[in-house]
Amino acid sequence: MFVLAFVGNAALIITIKTGSSLHSPMYVLICINACVDLTLLITFVPKMLLSFLFDWNGITLLGCLIQMFFVHFVGSFQSTLLLGMALDRYVAICIPLRYNDYIHMSTFFKFSAVVILRNMSLVLLVIVLASRLSYCSLNVIDDCFCQHMALVSLACGDITKNSIIGLFGVFCVTVFDAGLIVISYIKIFSDVFKTHSGKSQEKALHTCGTHLIVTGVTFAFTMTSFLAYRFKNSLPPNIHNLISIMYLLFPSTLHPIIYGIRTKAIREQMLKLFQCTTIGPISIKVLSID
Repeated sequence: MFVLAFVGNAALIITIKTGSSLHSPMYVLICINACVDLTLLITFVPKMLLSFLFDWNGITLLGCLIQMFFVHFVGSFQSTLLLGMALDRYVAICIPLRYNDYIHMSTFFKFSAVVILRNMSLVLLVIVLASRLSYCSLNVIDDCFCQHMALVSLACGDITKNSIIGLFGVFCVTVFDAGLIVISYIKIFSDVFKTHSGKSQEKALHTCGTHLIVTGVTFAFTMTSFLAYRFKNSLPPNIHNLISIMYLLFPSTLHPIIYGIRTKAIREQMLKLFQCTTIGPISIKVLSID
């Protein structure tokens, strides 16, 4: 699955980068989403594979905090990018005449600066608070990689503050983004059914349907992993570890497949690239020697 996710996202990035018709904001956001998925895979899968293959299970507290920072910081952009796609589709469908006024590089950089500052501040707060805890002699994390609640549950003292800050971070990023995404698509579908008809309506629904499938897959695994930690004692350890791995692996694997199958422009560019790299039969002309 790691190989499939890595190859799929790399192919998606190359496809969008090489396709001159795929440089609009929507496709740029899809490309950035593929970069986020690749970064998440590189952050935890190599260490996990080494643990499975060579029993290299050790990690320092500093190493655990660094891995936790990258997993949570990079992972926080999944919902943020989905929000960006929803807002892009809202402007394109509901107020198309103002699209160029609202969606341009200046808006993109402002949006990026705000969400990077928000996500980094919250994740750094979580990491700093976790680093100040005193940890007991029990130092085995019952997980395949370092996550916030998995680490702080090993602390000797009170972790109420850490738990509250963790929940606050989830609300400010995931829940907040999800709420705006829901509002955006409600307005989009309301406008589509009122003012669009025929092929225009079909195209809008198909495009939004693709983004909704990706959004549903992402939030389904995110919430499953979140609830698994809140009800950890009622789940067998193997099931809990499987949920944690699937939370990062499954969306990264499915995203390029969904976009590749349902997005016509991406699919056509992929086929074009495949045809260019395919080596045809070599014909050899034999000359007679007199």
